[in-house]
Amino acid sequence: MVEIVVLALLAGFIALRLISVLGRHDESSEPQAPPLPRSAARPAAVAARGAEPAARAPVAIPDDINESARRGLQQIAEADQNFAPAEFLEGATAAYRMVLEAFWSGDREALRELVSDDIAEDFGAAIDAREADGLTYENSLVGVEKAEIMSAGLRGQMAEVTVRFDADLVAVTRDGDGNVVAGSESDAVQTHDIWTFSRHIGSDDPAWLLIETDSAG
Repeated sequence: MVEIVVLALLAGFIALRLISVLGRHDESSEPQAPPLPRSAARPAAVAARGAEPAARAPVAIPDDINESARRGLQQIAEADQNFAPAEFLEGATAAYRMVLEAFWSGDREALRELVSDDIAEDFGAAIDAREADGLTYENSLVGVEKAEIMSAGLRGQMAEVTVRFDADLVAVTRDGDGNVVAGSESDAVQTHDIWTFSRHIGSDDPAWLLIETDSAG
């Protein structure tokens, strides 16, 4: 019984802090996303591309973004005529919810459409371990209080944008008998996650993939 409780608490912690599962992925030495488009079924909410404009209009950057990130966003906008920081942030927030819900439900296929291959493997391993222990999550994202772009820039042909998400969620872990072994069905907890998204600026695929996770402490 003690071993089950310990495993359950560990699983609950993983759900609240994905960095505990994924660690910090530094892919600076390898491509950050596939050079070819993935399935067209990937949600387009992460980014939207319209017809190619004749010329790039000045990019609108929210006032609360730090100067370094502003320069990076401008750099990305100059390389990608369709990039808009406000639209990206809206899509990234939607992706944050989709990734969490896919992980909690164990939807490996959905995760492959939203994250890089390395992170998809880590998510899959975490899901396998959870299922082997007979644990299930009944988590829900109450809401994202704030999404803020922390840094941005180009790494070769790869655009990268790092976003901090401050969110409230309800996390409940049940054992194989349906008993709650971690979390609370009534109390929400705060999470502070820092996620980095990447996209090849020359790709016809408009989607950004999650390539790195961290926690803000």
